Amino acid sequence: MIQTTFRKLHDAGACKERYRFLAKALGGIKAYGVNTPITLLQILDINGLDDALWALRACPDSDTFARLLACDYAEHVLRIFETQYPDDDRPRKAIAVSRRYARGEATDAELSAARAAAGYAAGAAALAAARAAAGYARYAARAAAWNAERMWQEARLRELLERGQE
Repeated sequence: MIQTTFRKLHDAGACKERYRFLAKALGGIKAYGVNTPITLLQILDINGLDDALWALRACPDSDTFARLLACDYAEHVLRIFETQYPDDDRPRKAIAVSRRYARGEATDAELSAARAAAGYAAGAAALAAARAAAGYARYAARAAAWNAERMWQEARLRELLERGQE
């Protein structure tokens, strides 16, 4: 189970407004306890996806979970890149290396090389996208896709967290 505490959130530099929102929802810091565990699922339910993802930094031993979650997120949208660049496998390879790294099966050097290669691919894709972007209809379609992706990301995070609590 991935969890944190108010103390750890505070020490990690949590946004005061969102910290207070969570505290109020949990009955106040004094009543709840500054060192009482708060699950990431609680934070997701109360504060939403952005705060839950941010709070991962204040959850001890969550590095592997966070890395694998990022791989899930990247892999979910990889088809967009691969449709545009079907012969460029650098992002797919970087995701695979990152998964292996999270499981202790890849070196720092392998991860660094994969990250650099994927970064070059992403830069090329961003430049091409900037050149291609035009008009409100395209913006509206991207906004709809963005919202759908965020809903998928929240559902995926919830699924993994709930599975971890079984």
